[in-house]
Amino acid sequence: MDDKRNLIAAILLSVAILLGWNFVAEKFFPTPDKPDVTKTVAGTANGAPATTPAAQGQPAGLPAPGAPATAPQAIRPVEAALGEGNRIPIETPTIKGSINLVGARVDDITLSKYRQTIAKDSPAVRLFAPGGTKSAYFASLGWSAQGIQVPGPNTLWTATGGKLTPTTPVTLSWANGAGQTFRIEYSIDENYLITAKQTIANTGTAPVTASSFALIDRFGKPTDPHEQDSWTIHVGPTGYLGGKSVFDTDYDDVEEAPGRAVRYTSAAWLGFTDKYWLAAVIPAQGERVTAQIASPAANNYQTMFARDFQQVAPGRQVTTTSRIFAGAKEVATLERYQDQQGITRLSNAIDWGWFEFFAVPIFKLLDWLFRQLGNFGVAIMVLTLIIRLLMFPIANRQFSSMAQMRVVQPKMKALQDRYKDDKPKMQQELMKLYKDEKINPLAGCLPILIQIPIFYALYKVLMLTIEMRHQPFALWIKDLSAPDPLHILNLFGLLPFTPPSILSIGVLAVILGITMWLQFRLNPAPADPVQAQVFKIMPWLFMFIMAPFAAGLLLYWITNNILSIGQQQWMYRKFPALKAAVAK
Repeated sequence: MDDKRNLIAAILLSVAILLGWNFVAEKFFPTPDKPDVTKTVAGTANGAPATTPAAQGQPAGLPAPGAPATAPQAIRPVEAALGEGNRIPIETPTIKGSINLVGARVDDITLSKYRQTIAKDSPAVRLFAPGGTKSAYFASLGWSAQGIQVPGPNTLWTATGGKLTPTTPVTLSWANGAGQTFRIEYSIDENYLITAKQTIANTGTAPVTASSFALIDRFGKPTDPHEQDSWTIHVGPTGYLGGKSVFDTDYDDVEEAPGRAVRYTSAAWLGFTDKYWLAAVIPAQGERVTAQIASPAANNYQTMFARDFQQVAPGRQVTTTSRIFAGAKEVATLERYQDQQGITRLSNAIDWGWFEFFAVPIFKLLDWLFRQLGNFGVAIMVLTLIIRLLMFPIANRQFSSMAQMRVVQPKMKALQDRYKDDKPKMQQELMKLYKDEKINPLAGCLPILIQIPIFYALYKVLMLTIEMRHQPFALWIKDLSAPDPLHILNLFGLLPFTPPSILSIGVLAVILGITMWLQFRLNPAPADPVQAQVFKIMPWLFMFIMAPFAAGLLLYWITNNILSIGQQQWMYRKFPALKAAVAK
């Protein structure tokens, strides 16, 4: 039984090491910085995508990525780009920004509810930025056509309507002078969804063949080490493509793909995900489109869907509807769009991981507790208590089994000595002993096994959900989604240096180590002296491993340890034999 428990503990330790290594590797062993290629933006003179369906004129609707159409220009500050005029303001309770009349781009979005840091005067998070700026990032709509001129990235549109708000739509129009007029009617809800109705009206004398498309362009990869793609957190291209959620395609995969593009025969939505933010283009519900994730030029990434070409007869017009999501990955908002707008699996923009079935209920319970209690740290502690209460019957059986195992330990030792040269016979006699004494040798392992999905699910909740971002607890813990800011080695900031991640031991990590050491002290000591030494070292090893994790996760584990210690003390009074075994 001790061997089985130690095996499970070793598995837990391995999982923790694997999770912790992501933080350790990013901070203590960072990869060399790459040249800042965003100093010049690949694309047209105003930062347009290197190639577009309009430029390519491809009959299939999707372009073949190629070299930049024109020479790149020098980088500009965002403020300078926004000050050039030709813009329609966007204002809702959640976002502010503007639409660029040059190219009809949605290229200026800031998220009013979220700040870049926990400082009170911190500016709002910027999601979209105009072309030609350091982190150009925008959504575009357009057409491909055969034999006629279509609007392109440098087209100056005419606007009807002064400001895009939830109650005031805006219409952009442009005519090519040959009988075709193009219109885009933008509307927006109170959250993050922009709806765009694209219309091509043919007043010429001959039919025309055209296809409409929508795309997201992004220049440069995220530079924040906490925003990098890893095996636990997907950052980069994503979507519901080809009938499944895509988490296995990153920026490098796109660059290395044949033709620098990954193509799909269907799409419910696609775009780019960061840890907390999402930009995506979405066709109408049930609409048939083709899609691709591409890298048209160095450091330029693009997600796009396009419709089949169709003929527009003289005197007729064709209207298609595209949607743009640009905002925070709020669980309730994503689920509402998924259910009410029919956007298939939009909630999977949050990569819940292997235990999604478990992580989502944990998040919803934690979020409900937070709304009731008003403090996320207290909500985590109450959640831990609820989990412990739900597991109490299992833990009760665990302690009962451990007590029984200790009572029959002399009999087990006698069987092991008697049949030490006959392992099969020894196992047979041990099983008979378990049956006669009504002992389940695996009962002690079950709570440890259950802790694995609970811990991993809570890890995903605390690391991925924006509802946790910048939430304070008490005293020095101002952000439960970030590591403990107080480090022992620099005397809590009094010494002028920042320890490397592997040595950044905070107050919470020390408390974690102490509570785990006390918990192990209350457990029956393993019979094997080597195993006993491993268990003595493990609390302090975990202290180092867990130090870089989010403070909220350490708070959960500390609370769990304290509750376990209290439960063990209560159970020892109920099972004196187990307490006697510990005292030996």
